[in-house]
Amino acid sequence: MAVRRVVSLVPSLTEAIAATAPALLVGATDWCTHPAELAVERIGGTKNPDVARVVGLRPDLVVANEEENRAPDLDALREAGVPVLVTRIRTLAEAFPALDALLTEACGLSRPEWLDQAEASWAAIPPPAAYVPAIVPIWRRPWMVLGRDTFAGDVLARLGVRNIHADHADRYPKLPLPELLESGAELVVLPDEPYAFSATDGPEAFPGLPSALVSGRHLTWYGPSLTEAAAVLRRQLAATA
Repeated sequence: MAVRRVVSLVPSLTEAIAATAPALLVGATDWCTHPAELAVERIGGTKNPDVARVVGLRPDLVVANEEENRAPDLDALREAGVPVLVTRIRTLAEAFPALDALLTEACGLSRPEWLDQAEASWAAIPPPAAYVPAIVPIWRRPWMVLGRDTFAGDVLARLGVRNIHADHADRYPKLPLPELLESGAELVVLPDEPYAFSATDGPEAFPGLPSALVSGRHLTWYGPSLTEAAAVLRRQLAATA
């Protein structure tokens, strides 16, 4: 069956489809902020979509992610007869074929130029000569950091930043601030999402430790933002305070 109506439950995949074939999208979450002019039905959050509203949009396909969306919601959509595609993207190497499969196989589109550009931009990055040990908070009150097996951690590793907690048992461990301060990190990377760290909210908790304020979208989204993510993040990492 041809796919003509898509609901996306993942902001980065919403942007990927919108940049390739915007007419396919009929629904997206409240967190799908790119492109800014996207005019589709909003169906709630990534963790609490309005299943009935999604079903009512009569989608040929719902696009989801194993990390961003909850299994009970996806099961409810399947029980209602809605086809659901669940992506699993935890590394850059997984991102490019997953995006290609979503767009060309699942949606029946031609491979977009932006995907070629994104893949080429990252292929041009040389392997790091050295790595800076860092902590990467994604929330505070309580403090939560990147742990093992995360897309953002892999992105940072490609740019010469070694996540100190990459071997932690949890993917997003909650750790007390004193433990973070004693971790041996030489850098703290502070993205502006999901928690909106800023120059006045975050760096003060790590006195004496260089802080890099980075774009959460470029660090964590797998989609058209990957075309410029390497350049943006390299610039922001270099501008430590």
